[in-house]
Amino acid sequence: MSTTSSPRSRDAERRGAGKQTSLVRELVLIVGVALILSVLVRTFLAQAFYVPSSSMENTLLVQDRILVSKLSTEIGGVHRGEIVVFTDPGGWLPATAPVGGAAGAVRNALMWVGLLPSDTGEDLVKRVIGVGGDHIVCCDAKNRIVLNGVPLVEPYLKPGDGTAQVRFDVTVPAGRYFVMGDNRGDSSDSRFHLDVAQGTVPEANIVGRVVAVIWPMSRWSGAPVPVTFENPKLNAAPAARPANGSGDRPSGTVASAG
Repeated sequence: MSTTSSPRSRDAERRGAGKQTSLVRELVLIVGVALILSVLVRTFLAQAFYVPSSSMENTLLVQDRILVSKLSTEIGGVHRGEIVVFTDPGGWLPATAPVGGAAGAVRNALMWVGLLPSDTGEDLVKRVIGVGGDHIVCCDAKNRIVLNGVPLVEPYLKPGDGTAQVRFDVTVPAGRYFVMGDNRGDSSDSRFHLDVAQGTVPEANIVGRVVAVIWPMSRWSGAPVPVTFENPKLNAAPAARPANGSGDRPSGTVASAG
């Protein structure tokens, strides 16, 4: 009996092979386009970050995943009361050893394309208290931050240690931001770097504004600007007078968003 296939069966085999090849090409194209779009979104629009420390409690908790909008800061700038992610201006974070080997390479690649939250150890997350020209003093008789002569009511602060760990009197230079953690007793923020540009962060280091907690699902929430920063009196800045501050660094971890 002859085992040679008929012309009809050979045509069917070729069509089947052609369909498989076409399917593979389509899948490669879809994955490639998806990765390109993910990189573009991460680069220009938004990026996810991982919160590894407690400096923003109870607003942000350890292991929260946060979504950071880059477009909003590019278009609208940075404003008082916003929570921002920024790159370490220098000396705010301890040196960390990179994850090596194949696992580290895969992890870095997934973070680069935006499929994993960024966790590079080079970024921090804090709340903007003052912008260029603002005069900030700690503290008044009730241990409140005084911003342009207005005492701030800060219900977002973690209860306990208050905010008077370091006394200071600073004027924020133009194009820079004075930032603090919501967990004032465990946040190495602008107060502990007053010897360099009044402890402020340059605009170029701002990655973007935190707009939401996206994981875990039980903590889904936005990140609105507290009403205390909507007081119009904050914009009537008094005559700024530069001053230096100093203080001992409190115990606790450095808050990083990356």
